[in-house]
Amino acid sequence: MTETLAAKKCTPCRGGIPPLTHEEAERFQSQTPNWELRDDGHRIERTFRFRNFQEALGFVRDVGDLAETEGHHPDISFGWGYATISLRTKKIKGLHENDFIMASKIDRMFDRSDGPPDRQ
Repeated sequence: MTETLAAKKCTPCRGGIPPLTHEEAERFQSQTPNWELRDDGHRIERTFRFRNFQEALGFVRDVGDLAETEGHHPDISFGWGYATISLRTKKIKGLHENDFIMASKIDRMFDRSDGPPDRQ
């Protein structure tokens, strides 16, 4: 994995392939350390913190635009001061490299924003 995840592009997943094993997911997760492995390694999740609702909403819009560009769509919940992003590849009912590519790109987007100093 010499190429950074954020530099990669999500590839269409047609299903019929196995999801990443827990060990494979842990290796990718080491490149996206702010994301937690959930559901016994079948999805990843991160909560982002903001100063108010408007900032959270703007971030969610940006993530939505990225999801459309990449063709890989996360589950998102948000409210005043937070946005929680959950990623898994639905066609294989588990994790794929695409999930970690998206996580890395979302992290970069968040790091470029003017979020509060106490963000997670």
